[in-house]
Amino acid sequence: MTDLTDLGIAAIRDGVREGSFSAREVADAFIVKVAAAKELNAFLVETPDHALAAAKAADAARAAGETLKPLAGVPIGMKDLFCTKGVQTTAASHILEGFTPTYESTVSQNLWDAGAGMLGKLNMDQFAMGSSNETSAFGNVISPWRRSDGGNAPLAPGGSSGGSSAAVAARLCPGATGTDTGGSIRQPAAFVGISGIKPTYGRCSRWGTVAFASSLDQAGPMARDVRDCAIMLEAMAGFDPKDGTSLQLDVPNWEAALNPSLAGKKIGIPKEYRVDNMPAEIDALWQQGIEWMRDAGAEIVEVSLPHTKYALPAYYIIAPAEASSNLARYDGVRFGQRELPEGANLQDMYAATRAAGFGPEVKRRILIGTYVLSAGFYDAYFTQASKVRTLIAQDFDKAWEQCDYLLTPTAPSAAFALGEKSADPLAMYLNDVFTVPSSLAGLPAMSVPGGLDKQGLPLGLQVIGKALDEQGVLNASLALEQRAGFVARPEAWW
Repeated sequence: MTDLTDLGIAAIRDGVREGSFSAREVADAFIVKVAAAKELNAFLVETPDHALAAAKAADAARAAGETLKPLAGVPIGMKDLFCTKGVQTTAASHILEGFTPTYESTVSQNLWDAGAGMLGKLNMDQFAMGSSNETSAFGNVISPWRRSDGGNAPLAPGGSSGGSSAAVAARLCPGATGTDTGGSIRQPAAFVGISGIKPTYGRCSRWGTVAFASSLDQAGPMARDVRDCAIMLEAMAGFDPKDGTSLQLDVPNWEAALNPSLAGKKIGIPKEYRVDNMPAEIDALWQQGIEWMRDAGAEIVEVSLPHTKYALPAYYIIAPAEASSNLARYDGVRFGQRELPEGANLQDMYAATRAAGFGPEVKRRILIGTYVLSAGFYDAYFTQASKVRTLIAQDFDKAWEQCDYLLTPTAPSAAFALGEKSADPLAMYLNDVFTVPSSLAGLPAMSVPGGLDKQGLPLGLQVIGKALDEQGVLNASLALEQRAGFVARPEAWW
């Protein structure tokens, strides 16, 4: 029999339904795999009991002749940003260490209602702030990939959803939840050769998800391929009255409508994304992607997004500003860590708790955010950044008059070594150069693996679509996936 951990979401779902194997066999196989891969540090908490309980329910339903739920028999990984009832949720920060929610996030509850089981909580950049999974208070996640030149430098799995990307790529789970504020699903997916989609802002509820930047945060799936992402996104999405930004729309059947033909479609190539010093391999893959789109029946047109160059500066004003407000709740009073020096007053407790609980990157962003929101600087920075955000959204609206989707690289490089960029925050922030604009505009965007660089590391292509057109993004991504024929996987060293 094929190793069950080599199967994706669709194959597991269908195999359980057909009786090719039991849900219990699937859960057992992945539980063993997770336990044997501790060196990757992808999981912060392992929850085999949860996965086994869901498997038991799936097998019992099948034995009784009942219609199985959409994800019956599928165990997944849950990013530690989602609150899970009775299971520690830390956002990879010491300040929340020991926090065990008494409630379930809407996204995770939707997945459990669909029959999925949880293998554990996945490591991440602290409070989702980072592009390499090096800011976690519980240690770096290590990518399962290695350079083909024999160098043993541990590589970044991307961030902030680095635990999710590493776990899916290493076959520790067939799919995982991620969150994307400025690229934190797409960039890590590109780094490890898997697929990941950020849906339209508001498609997935933010209720019960630890907040970073509320006007940007959006949950999405990370999985082996486009079909698996469509299946998982259907289960995650939906209107939630507890979230004021949730879209009151029915969830389409994205999987059933998958169609890789792009006949009659126009693909826009934004000229501003041809950034200075772009590696030749990234540019070559982009050109190859254009040919794949043309082969799928699409017409290629050049478009302009003139305010793209302002996207990163605007993002790194807006996101820290919202973070400084959201993270003010972590003060040692209501939940999480508390530092109370002898003889301290309330202000001393606040300061000591936040100093001990937050990591350097979180502190950096809180300070930036507090500064740009302060009296005398609010109009100069935050107001201006908000205006730029509107102009960026308008750029996309004008582009849609000429094309149906945009094709760009996902990231400006392949995975880099851990420690290579962590000393230079600006170099790290540049990892988001291709993903931030669509986040600021709230648009759906997906990364699919397109090939390998000369060191044998994955490179990704990104499809951006109109608001609410997840179907179009999935279809265009499927066209790329079929033509790329990406089957490379990391060789197990862990």
